[in-house]
Amino acid sequence: MSHTLGIRQAQKQKTRQAFLDAALALLEEQSLSSLGLREVTRAVGVAPTAFYRHFRSTADLGVALVDEALGSLHPMVRTTVSTTGDSEERIARAIELIARHVDAYPAHVRFIARERHGGVQPVREAIRAQLVRFAEEVKVELAKDPEAAGWSDEDLLMLAHLYVDQMLITASLFLEALEAPEEERERVTQLATRQLRLISIGRSHWLD
Repeated sequence: MSHTLGIRQAQKQKTRQAFLDAALALLEEQSLSSLGLREVTRAVGVAPTAFYRHFRSTADLGVALVDEALGSLHPMVRTTVSTTGDSEERIARAIELIARHVDAYPAHVRFIARERHGGVQPVREAIRAQLVRFAEEVKVELAKDPEAAGWSDEDLLMLAHLYVDQMLITASLFLEALEAPEEERERVTQLATRQLRLISIGRSHWLD
């Protein structure tokens, strides 16, 4: 009996993932608010009623996509502000990590960029909650840096939000340059480097 239940659970998870994959592919060319349930089930090859065994609505599916796109990124985000190395090394490491992530998961990055301010409220709220969590985690990492001595929690959190916002901006720029000539990717790298340097300079003089 337990073996049978295990097979059923594995099949259910496989079908759920098929819905997520199909929706992500369809969302390459449209927003979630315009995505039809039947489009997704047609792409998966199942009846529309099968959708409701996994998700309550397309908004619910969108929230699951947010978790898939951002939920596993927390270790990477913390690494981008790690205190290891000097300022230039940290900046280079952060930009490289972001660029590699965009190269590996462009559809997820495009989904978050589009839906962060999209028309589906539960998805906007799910993205916002993940970004708040990112900022809290970045704040913890920033507090480990000797440069953070004397900073208030409020100011550290403000700085953490700046870094998280900059990561999103950089990811969006790399996404736009995904199929562009190498010169364009280099331009994005240089721009992101200058922007992060600006934050770093402001950070070093904040308590002056």
